[in-house]
Amino acid sequence: MSAKVKSKKMTELEFIVDQLKLAYVGEAWHGPAVMEILDDIDAEAAAAHPIRAGHSIWELVLHIAAWERVITKRIQGETTTLSDDENFGHVSRTNEAAWRDAVQTLRTSHDELIRTAAGLDPARLSERVPGKDYDIRFMLTGAVQHAAYHGGQIALLKRARS
Repeated sequence: MSAKVKSKKMTELEFIVDQLKLAYVGEAWHGPAVMEILDDIDAEAAAAHPIRAGHSIWELVLHIAAWERVITKRIQGETTTLSDDENFGHVSRTNEAAWRDAVQTLRTSHDELIRTAAGLDPARLSERVPGKDYDIRFMLTGAVQHAAYHGGQIALLKRARS
């Protein structure tokens, strides 16, 4: 249920988790959420590079999923980041089954982030992220922004193929 129809006042943590959900599954104020944008994209469209030297939709999906795993691990206390190779993933098979697997990987990483964030003690929002100069609150709100940013890129790449 979105923030706009909730009758009880949310805590800060509940609000952040709600925003993470809205950015991915829908009812975001800015328009379609990531999973809504991905709904009717097939493997061919996902693998396409309509902008030379730009990332494909598939690479962006792998990128979002990878960073959501990093955020989850950081909340769990790990000092971690991605290598250049891990940052946008590598698409070796471009069939429908591989595309469905990539989207499922995104769903799984997002669900794990939601579970981890929702289970946080709210006092931890001010806790410094291991190896970083910012706190968990900043990182989680950044995850919302990250989803909106790349969701917009995916929508433009999708439109470029139409």
